Amino acid sequence: MSFPLLTATAVLPAVGAIATAAVPAARRTAAKWLALLFSLATLALAIAVLVRFDPDGDRYQLTESHSWIAEFGVRYELGVDGIAVALIALTAVLIPFIVLAGWHDADPLETGSKRWRPTQGFFALILAVEAMVIISFAATDVFLFYIFFEAMLIPMYFLIGGFGDRAHEHGEKTAATQRSYAAVKFLLYNLAGGLIMLAAVIGLYVVAGNFSLTEIAEARADGSLDMATSTERWLFLGFFLAFAVKAPLWPLHTWLPNAMGEATAPVAVLITAVVDKVGTFAMLRFCLQLFPEASKWATPVVLVLALISIIYGALLAVGQRDIKRLVAYASISHFGFIIMGIFAMTSQGQSGATLYMVNHGISTAALMLVAGFLISRRGSRLIADYGGVQKVAPVLAGTFLIGGLATLSLPGLAPFVSEFLVLVGTFTRYPVIGIIATFGIVLAALYTLVLYQRTMTGPVKPEVATMPDLRVRELAVVAPLIALLLFLGVYPKPVTDIVNPAVEQTMSDVQKKDPQPEVEAAK
Repeated sequence: MSFPLLTATAVLPAVGAIATAAVPAARRTAAKWLALLFSLATLALAIAVLVRFDPDGDRYQLTESHSWIAEFGVRYELGVDGIAVALIALTAVLIPFIVLAGWHDADPLETGSKRWRPTQGFFALILAVEAMVIISFAATDVFLFYIFFEAMLIPMYFLIGGFGDRAHEHGEKTAATQRSYAAVKFLLYNLAGGLIMLAAVIGLYVVAGNFSLTEIAEARADGSLDMATSTERWLFLGFFLAFAVKAPLWPLHTWLPNAMGEATAPVAVLITAVVDKVGTFAMLRFCLQLFPEASKWATPVVLVLALISIIYGALLAVGQRDIKRLVAYASISHFGFIIMGIFAMTSQGQSGATLYMVNHGISTAALMLVAGFLISRRGSRLIADYGGVQKVAPVLAGTFLIGGLATLSLPGLAPFVSEFLVLVGTFTRYPVIGIIATFGIVLAALYTLVLYQRTMTGPVKPEVATMPDLRVRELAVVAPLIALLLFLGVYPKPVTDIVNPAVEQTMSDVQKKDPQPEVEAAK
């Protein structure tokens, strides 16, 4: 029996969460280092998964299968394709930076306030989320996926509500109220989506007789499982609505600005760069594989919703006064691009969407974490409270600019390649949608450059005159992320080589081929 590498990769951060939570309350620093150590060890296992994976091999590799609840056909089944491998690697890369960036976010206040939960709990919850996300990416049993898809809401609820941002213009009492509201809204939205999905999971079992993704997909492909059209469409809607909430897709997006605005910057990164990717990933893995005909049926509506997300999110980002809420609305716009690429039903669009998941995770982490360092210095999230920062903290301003330029998909930085592929893949099949979506790029340039201008340029405001530049720990967080943005911006081949075979197999599932270019006949 081969070593269960996928299980080990998911179990290690779970063990780290337990070990970190068990550290005595007086040894907060030891808990931080322990959490960082476990996150780095998980990264090492994720690299081993990446090395072991053969893009030209079987669709699902490193598979594990064990009986779990035999009476209902539930199995503990894991397996990864190229898309899952890329997202597991993204998760494992980002968590150490999230831990480092949040090094002091859960420290007790100097005033002796007891409203903050123990530091150990903060880092234990982050590791617990990592474990659940990795299992979600690796699960090939639908019921197993559902369990962890929902379970990750619990630690996220406490991270948002219990360890929220300390910077609030309306005082501590209002800040606590806003954190509680954001956490409850996050939980209710996602629980509602999850309950609808649970009904669809039960319905799928009634129709298929098991929960195995691979077995059901094979039965659909060879015709041995003939699902009625109306049944397939209802089941698709049950899955898709849950994933659209998680993604988030307009109009199910409203929880995200509240959650990201009230969470600390590292937790905001955990939400949008890691947890939300489970939603878009699941659209590719479950919606398109299990319900190919319903996916094609729903495509026009989904593309319109994705287009609205792109334009709506970008327009609201332009009008934001709060730095973190601006990044949240920008992320809604970016998720619109990802979902548009998935449902364009072209290889370029789906490859671009998968690459976009990776690149958006890195670029959002870079921008949001630098924004968090900025906010922690000034104690305010309001754009109007800043000005002239580049004169007193040039390294902070420079890294903030690179993160912003990546967000607007500047050529030479990683998101440009993925956004270009999504637009090309969409235009070849839906030219009107592709043309309108390009306005999202224009709006991204507007909100990013205006944000930089208002915070970093102009006269130095007295409140920022003594602002220190990035410290060594902060540079250790930001510098590798910027290096990744530059590397993948000029050489995305390592990621595309991994994901393209999986995309081709997904295209085969929905029986779609890329449109052939129209060539004018010779006269």
